[in-house]
Amino acid sequence: MTSSTVDSPAPSGTGRRRDGLQAVVTDYLAHLAVERGVAANTLAAYRRDLRRYLDHLAALGVPALGDVSEAQVAGFLAALREGSEDHPPLSASSAARAVVAVRGLHRFAARDGIVAGDVARAVRPPTPPRRLPKAISVDEVERLLEAAGFFGTPLALRDRALLEVLYGTGARISEAVGLAVDDLDRAGSAVVLRGKGGKDRMVPVGSYALRAVEDYLVRGRPALAAEGRGTPRLFLNARGGPLSRQSAWTILRVAAERAGLAAAVSPHTLRHSFATHLLDGGADVRVVQELLGHASVTTTQVYTLVTVDRLREVYATAHPRAL
Repeated sequence: MTSSTVDSPAPSGTGRRRDGLQAVVTDYLAHLAVERGVAANTLAAYRRDLRRYLDHLAALGVPALGDVSEAQVAGFLAALREGSEDHPPLSASSAARAVVAVRGLHRFAARDGIVAGDVARAVRPPTPPRRLPKAISVDEVERLLEAAGFFGTPLALRDRALLEVLYGTGARISEAVGLAVDDLDRAGSAVVLRGKGGKDRMVPVGSYALRAVEDYLVRGRPALAAEGRGTPRLFLNARGGPLSRQSAWTILRVAAERAGLAAAVSPHTLRHSFATHLLDGGADVRVVQELLGHASVTTTQVYTLVTVDRLREVYATAHPRAL
């Protein structure tokens, strides 16, 4: 068994009782894609993780999933953390994702009767260290936005509108570049964001973002659209086609350099800043959860730690008996 044997998902429901390693992995990926609606990026990551798992089992001489032991699953986790000649060691977060993929594979096989039991159930993924989201200040956001639209060209108008939407709605970069013109309700000051797992949510849009998008639609997008063959996407590239995630990242990086921002800024930085600034302003964490499209409020609560740290800093510098 080699790494090249992990293929794209087959159609759902085909040969799910097969016990060959490759066959079960293919059926599991099809289950995730078709029945669970897992996002394409997550599916690609799971495919890479399971390819590495098949390599691990092949090196141990394991011919079928039913022959895998709990110790061999645990050994895979150890191998992820230690690395090898062929694979560098993975961080705790990446190893945790790989173990989740492997546990899901074994659970899927046990549930469907492919194997007698779930040997991976007791193997726990490593706990990644808690990393607080990085946010930039409101002043830095304003400098970033000004830098993006500084030249007033069609591309600059697009850049300013894109970054205003990212910060004004808390959208993920994939949600922003995936917007269609019709997803924006300018009269209702709202936008439909199409999130992970095909879940849509309606998010309010502030006046600054709406004004930037309006400027782009009137004075920027028509010139860009004239270079292409027609697309409903809101944000276009210089050739009139849909703007890619990679190009959006470049737009942000260039604007950050022009604004003189010392901290590393990514599209997710604006999402973090959106959440942090809302909580700083007194927004309820469950409202922020809905705006961000988090399935669980636990994911959103990490932002409250950011605001508590900021309160401590203010207290330490402002209160006469803090130190």
